[in-house]
Amino acid sequence: MLVGLTGGIGSGKSTVAELFARHGVPIVDTDAIAHALTGPGGAAMPAILAAFGAGVAAADGGLDRAGMRSIAFEDPQARRRLESILHPMIGAETERQIAAARSPYVIVAIPLLVESGRWAERVDRVLVVDCPVEEQKRRVAARSRLAPEQIDAIIAAQASREARLEAADDVIDNGGDLAQLQAQVEALHRRYLALAAAG
Repeated sequence: MLVGLTGGIGSGKSTVAELFARHGVPIVDTDAIAHALTGPGGAAMPAILAAFGAGVAAADGGLDRAGMRSIAFEDPQARRRLESILHPMIGAETERQIAAARSPYVIVAIPLLVESGRWAERVDRVLVVDCPVEEQKRRVAARSRLAPEQIDAIIAAQASREARLEAADDVIDNGGDLAQLQAQVEALHRRYLALAAAG
């Protein structure tokens, strides 16, 4: 059984994925796959450099993420071009990791699950990590050097909180503390095991 884990930037998806991993659940993280593909020596780098020029490479040969992010945000065509390179490669590696998993269910962490129709159809359940937008902004500001307007732009480019909640089969409320989060993950883990066993 495939559970698609999603949520807006700063909602706490990584923490939730980590808590599921502690229960022995395999996590296939599309963000981590994208990072590997665009890191130094990453498989996507030759195609990205061919499409955008050497200026998008960092000193270590990986992708200059901040530079690429500003290009992609300002130019929708550039974003589509980047996605047309990355998405098939991310998809292929994600499928490979899913196929290799030996467990009743697998969590596939997909930040833009709601925005990309393809994954919404591919997973059996959609699990949304939810928290108030103000809390999202506070967390992103605390962990990154992004300006408030950049954070607003990223949140605006993602599906709205309402759209995500509408697409959800299950919701984890991450507006509280870690103990509350752990309790919700534990309850869902038991539920997913039961659903997977029921076939």
